[in-house]
Amino acid sequence: MTSRAGTYAQESDLIDDEAVVRAYYELKPDASIPAQRVVFGTSGHRGSSLDTAFNEDHIAACTQAIVEYRETQGTTGPLFIGADTHVLSGPAMTTALEVLIGNQVEVYTDAHDDYVPTPAVSHAIIKYNREHPGLPQADGIVVTPSHNPPRDGGFKYNPPHGGPADTDATSWIANRANELIANGLKGVDRAEPSGVEGYDFCEEYVADLVNIIDIDAIKAARVKIGADPLGGASVSYWKLIGEKYGLDLTVVNPRVDPKWPFMTLDWDEKIRMDPSSKFVMASVLEHKDEYQVVTGNDADADRHGIVTPDGGLLNPNHYLAVAIQYLYSHRPDWRADAAIGKTLVSSSIIDHVAESLGRRLWEVPVGFKWFVPGLVDGSVAFGGEESAGASFLRKDGTAWTTDKDGILLALLASEIIAVTGKSPSQLYRELTEKFGDPVYERIDAAATKEQKAKLGKLSGDAITATELAGDPIVAKLSEAPGNGAAVGGVKVVTENAWFAARPSGTEDVYKIYAESFKGAEHLAQVQAEAKRIVDEALEG
Repeated sequence: MTSRAGTYAQESDLIDDEAVVRAYYELKPDASIPAQRVVFGTSGHRGSSLDTAFNEDHIAACTQAIVEYRETQGTTGPLFIGADTHVLSGPAMTTALEVLIGNQVEVYTDAHDDYVPTPAVSHAIIKYNREHPGLPQADGIVVTPSHNPPRDGGFKYNPPHGGPADTDATSWIANRANELIANGLKGVDRAEPSGVEGYDFCEEYVADLVNIIDIDAIKAARVKIGADPLGGASVSYWKLIGEKYGLDLTVVNPRVDPKWPFMTLDWDEKIRMDPSSKFVMASVLEHKDEYQVVTGNDADADRHGIVTPDGGLLNPNHYLAVAIQYLYSHRPDWRADAAIGKTLVSSSIIDHVAESLGRRLWEVPVGFKWFVPGLVDGSVAFGGEESAGASFLRKDGTAWTTDKDGILLALLASEIIAVTGKSPSQLYRELTEKFGDPVYERIDAAATKEQKAKLGKLSGDAITATELAGDPIVAKLSEAPGNGAAVGGVKVVTENAWFAARPSGTEDVYKIYAESFKGAEHLAQVQAEAKRIVDEALEG
């Protein structure tokens, strides 16, 4: 049967949005059923109302738990809250506001009742706390399941540092929320959402871009830009960026529809707003020859996709390497000792770039939260993930966002073109001429829940192999070199290749990330041996 991946969604692919909203209010979770409990992953609690995994009780309990948590932390300033374009984000936003107002929390929502990207909330928190030293600190909530399918909802908490909450915070919030659900929401205070303050997220964010991006260079070079929000929260932002700065910028698809009927299907034939997927970006790729760069963002705009006429859709790893090479060569006011942050499943070409720049590489586990402390104090000037999420410092070396910023990284591509006269695709090819041309892929391998649990706690010492695909193994890691934090799996490294294995949080598989500097055939050998090595360790 022919796959429909990369083809436009059909009527049968679309959700019944009214049924999804109805289920949000009508279905009541049972906290004794694991699938119906609040569970915070790396980016908050996610699920579908249709599965009784994201319903009114979940959000009321989560919000009450956040109110109580912020009190334990002495966070008594205002709370900034924004939502993306998913159909469940509106109802969840209303529920959250009722609980926040019921608990007398000072709340800022969008002044124009517009959608709010994740980076705009992070930016607002950081800006407020910077401008109000000595006063009670602000924090925030983003109502979004990010790039997840239209039937899903999501809810995440950003403390006063502006980035994703750490595991201690999310565990506390989830445990308390499940306790409240189990007790029939006794202890949840609600009130009509009145007296809420308005904040112009879009204007404040866009006006500040001159302090982090060379807008003048983009304008002077007349870079021809196409921006596709993929039906997400960045629609108004791209429009204002073009208008405010007089750029040659076209929003190629300004449509917002919670069913996402204009999307092309992802690899599994689902509607998903992942701008790093060639299938999702198939409609964007149709415009590649009309502009010098076309960009895509997911629903909450924390991820980026970069399309150029000469390179098509850039692999996220490739663009991270180019962005790092460019930024650390064009930001003279950044600290001379500011490190380059990457997740340990990102490409090793970044290691070579870091070495050539004379910069320290700071390698951390998967999850953007690990970059937060470094971005806050300026000791890490750039933090990037292999899944097309990154942020970096302002020109003066101070924090911009401590959450992923897909708008920023997309706009950076235009600065790179304007200043260098070359596309990011050309610049990546130049990097491969210097450092080699790595081949990278992520695949899944079947695993039981017991095997996944064991893999999550596996020590590098449990790996008995001494070779990988013909090369001696030089490192077996279960802790990240940058900060010593547990990887939640293992990474095995040779001079020419590496693989990392981590359990999936949602499916009965584990993920194998692998890369080889010796070509596709060698990568396949690495992947096959990785599965054998991990399976042996799990049986041992």
